[in-house]
Amino acid sequence: MEVQETRVQTDRVLTIPNLLSMARLVGVPIFLWLILWPVFGGPENDGWAIVVLMLSGVSDYLDGKLARRWGQVSRLGQILDPAADRLYVLSTLVGLTWREILPLWVTVVLLARELFIGSLLPILNRHGYGPLQVSFLGKAATFNLMYAFPLLLLGNGESWLATVAEPVSWAFIWWGTVLYWWAGILYAVQARQLVRADRTAAV
Repeated sequence: MEVQETRVQTDRVLTIPNLLSMARLVGVPIFLWLILWPVFGGPENDGWAIVVLMLSGVSDYLDGKLARRWGQVSRLGQILDPAADRLYVLSTLVGLTWREILPLWVTVVLLARELFIGSLLPILNRHGYGPLQVSFLGKAATFNLMYAFPLLLLGNGESWLATVAEPVSWAFIWWGTVLYWWAGILYAVQARQLVRADRTAAV
């Protein structure tokens, strides 16, 4: 397997794709506040939480697409984009698990994948590499999960919409979890190839 990385095309910081990623990061604490407010005695704001998640999914699609189309792929964007993805996944897991909408075992399985990826970063860093570019498979996994979580919130009720949304959300959760781990394993394979190539070049 050949390791490929999208080439940096600009050093600009204030590009439309980067601003979209920054806005997505700002949305993380807003989402957490909305989803956890009922836990601390506040009103339920699941509708607004779903809107924030939907907007994050749209911006996640647009930032990478626009960066490539407009020649605005930047090093900052390559850091912000996966950081925003992971923070949204983590914050959603925390919020939904705390609200007892999402079973703990799902959170454990997905967090284990994050710990697995995190354990590879010091190894890459020792060989002079930063985090690897997000793969298409990783993006597909994130899209599945980001579709699953709003549907799971919609399914947290007794209306006809909740009846439809709940099984669909679980289909996305299962598929997203499998893809998430699959992407993580491929990430480890790519990291191993880089480390082996670096050691071979040093001989």
